[in-house]
Amino acid sequence: MTLPVDVQPATGPQVAHCAPRPCAKATRFLNLVFYQVGWFACVLGVAWDLQSIGVTIAVCLVGIHFYLATDRSVQIPLAFAAATVGLLIDSAQLWIGVFSFPRGTIVAWLPPPFMPVLWLQFATTLRYGCGWLSERYRLAACFGLAGAPLAFFAGERLGAIEVLSPRSVSFGLLGLLWSLAVPLLVRVADRLAARAAVTPDYRWPRQAL
Repeated sequence: MTLPVDVQPATGPQVAHCAPRPCAKATRFLNLVFYQVGWFACVLGVAWDLQSIGVTIAVCLVGIHFYLATDRSVQIPLAFAAATVGLLIDSAQLWIGVFSFPRGTIVAWLPPPFMPVLWLQFATTLRYGCGWLSERYRLAACFGLAGAPLAFFAGERLGAIEVLSPRSVSFGLLGLLWSLAVPLLVRVADRLAARAAVTPDYRWPRQAL
């Protein structure tokens, strides 16, 4: 009797096919450490008039993430999509007077360089430290709605930015725009991941090349 093709016994060595391993806890933790260190480097760097040093540290951490990530084909376009979206959103808010920057601005009508770098960093978390947002777009919207005012309030307290009056309106607008931007970027991450079909994880340096 001939067995169906999909259950034919193998005539050669057996090859194990395992389900893709989810992003390990250690990887998620390390990714969030990269993000948090980069965030403080950028924010304190601009607050202390050391923006170039802070941005360099953050960009190096993003580069390390790209180097270690198993899904570079997703991470690189996602990061630049996030930087583009962030630059548009932050520029619009700067123009209408939601916030201002006491220092660090190079072009008067554009946010300082550390801002798009922060968006680059945030993008690196979307499949790693914040991978739990994947396909949960309402949750992503709530995350943006609550997270943006908190992040900008912290940045203001550290001296990197000034949220302008009326403050309640400004913080509300920040939350509203981020409640749209975060699920949009999560959606972009999901689409890129579906095309690449690569499990997010970190390879240790000897495996990364």
